[in-house]
Amino acid sequence: MKRFLTLLLVAGCAAPALAIEYRRVDTATILYDAPSQRGSKLFVIKRGTPVELIVHLEGWAKVRDAEGGLAWLETRYLGSQRAVIVTVARAQVRQTGDEAAAVVFEAEKNVVLDYLEAAPGGWVRVRHRDGPSGFVRADQVWGI
Repeated sequence: MKRFLTLLLVAGCAAPALAIEYRRVDTATILYDAPSQRGSKLFVIKRGTPVELIVHLEGWAKVRDAEGGLAWLETRYLGSQRAVIVTVARAQVRQTGDEAAAVVFEAEKNVVLDYLEAAPGGWVRVRHRDGPSGFVRADQVWGI
């Protein structure tokens, strides 16, 4: 594979981009150490938790959580909506994607927010489950 990528770069072609896909867990479900209900049960993941999809395999998905843990879950428990999780002690969600903008609300570490869209300048538009929305710095959340 390294040789193939080297050949592409030497030939003036760009290396293939790796796509990262994030999803939200729609229903609290069990995470397993293998893609089977016969695998060891690791723990239960909460509804709404964002995960990164690593591998799809016959009704199962290997996912990574915000802390870097890897596990398997049944794909039927994954939603199409995205979410992000706050990774800093307290993230300020602002009216616009600007440090000078008014603070709409603050979210503490591990609070899950609905992902709405990426915004210019390293900001992400998000919504709290209670309704308020705004912009948070992308380096303060995981799942984008």
